This record gives sequence, structure tokens and C-alpha cells, in this order.
Amino acid sequence: MTVSAATVNSSDSEAVKLTNPAGTGNFLIVCEHASNHIPTSFAGLGLDDAALASHIAWDPGALAVAETMSSRLDATLISQRFSRLLYDCNRPPESVAAVPAVSEIYEIPGNTHLSAADRQARVDRFYVPFRDMLAACVDQRISKGRPPVLVTVHSFTPVYKGVRREVELGILHGTDTRLADALLDATKAGTGMTVRRNEPYGPADGVIHTLDEHAVSRGLLNVMLEIRNDLIADRAGQTRMADWLAGCLIRAVTALETGLKGREFA
Repeated sequence: MTVSAATVNSSDSEAVKLTNPAGTGNFLIVCEHASNHIPTSFAGLGLDDAALASHIAWDPGALAVAETMSSRLDATLISQRFSRLLYDCNRPPESVAAVPAVSEIYEIPGNTHLSAADRQARVDRFYVPFRDMLAACVDQRISKGRPPVLVTVHSFTPVYKGVRREVELGILHGTDTRLADALLDATKAGTGMTVRRNEPYGPADGVIHTLDEHAVSRGLLNVMLEIRNDLIADRAGQTRMADWLAGCLIRAVTALETGLKGREFA
């Protein structure tokens, strides 16, 4: 699958959006939980407006941060256009959490008692186009000798099940720790932000599917960013966070580039 302007135009009306496809930077940015939109045919999955506006339906602020990072880094951005309650694109089809019947304290009536055919329809409509677009972008870059650095952008709620989370930025990874290690070092300078490894989630929570599927399997540098959403609740906070993270990522990759012989970065 060749990624081009024509591809973007034909796909934008569906599950996946491709921004800045001609970006020349090192990075490929992904935002799996960018939107809380649910088509009217799903009747809001039986949830009220407050639930659909909350973090259970999407990652508030994450898309705005990802878009600004895309601009700062001249990076291609791939984002999901529908709520993760319909299908969580950071989960494989076999995961129960891909179409959750319960999210935090909320039961999701529209996701209970789904038939195998109903569930497969969700996979086909929401996950497969996203997965295929991301795979095509990665493989096209590799074929041109420009292997991307994969960065996924998420946000998390400050209070979860009544417990306050002190971590402000989580740097998540699986078996490949290279970029996470370098990024943890890069975030130490010039900020009092509380940054932790594999918090508030980690591999045991099943949250690194995108990294494993599209980066680890190809030997690409990768990292998942989890930003506490009260820090990116407005445009000023989103811009500030995006600018800082973009700078940290550049420093991290530069540090790795100088230490990795024979590896080329675009």
C-alpha cells in the first residue's frame, strides 16, 4: 500500500486520519485515542454525554499535543477518528479490552453481549484500516531507507478509581528500552516534572500493542508517551508540552544516533 495524497483523501472519511504524509523528520507519531466521536448508529453505546466526554471515551488533549509535535518535528501523524470505546486501536483483536464492556467505573451497554460477527465488524471497520495505514507508512519509510522512530501519544486522568496519580509523564516501553532510556535522560534537564518509567501503565496492562506490532517487530526505535491530562487541558498547556517533548525526543535520538554505529536516521 503506497501512502500518498490520494490515499489520505480516500481514507479520511473513515477510521484513520493521516496528517503531514510528506513529513521529512525522523519521527512517525501515532495517536490511537484521538477522538471521542461515536456515529449516531451506535446510539452513544448507551452512555450519557458526561461519560462520552470523559477519558473513558478518548485521551483528552492527546491529539492537540500530537498535532503540534507533528508540526515541530515535521513528522507524519496517524490518528484514529472514532472513540476507543468502539474499538481500542492499541489492542489486538483477540484482546477483551479492545471492545470493553466495562471502562473504569462505567459499564458500556453497547459493548455487552456482542456476537462474534458484531465484534468482527468493529475490527474490520475501526481497527483494520488504522493498522494497515500505519503498517504502510512504516514499510514505505523503510523501503526508502528512512526507518522511522515510532512515538505514540496518550493522556491519562489525574484521579483513577479515587486515587490521585502523582506521575505527570509516563515513558512506556516493552522489550526494546533504547529510546525510553534515552528519553528518560533527556527529560531530566530543565523541568521539575515527575517523569517515570512504565507508569501509570506498563506492558503488563496490555498497552504497548502498537509498539510491538509496528516497531519492535521491525527493530525500530519506539516509545509510548502518557501525559497527565490536567497538564494539557488548554491550548497553552498543549503547546508547552508538545514543544518540550519534541525537544526531548530530538535530544534522545541524537544521543542514540551518536552511539549506534551503522544505523541511519532520516
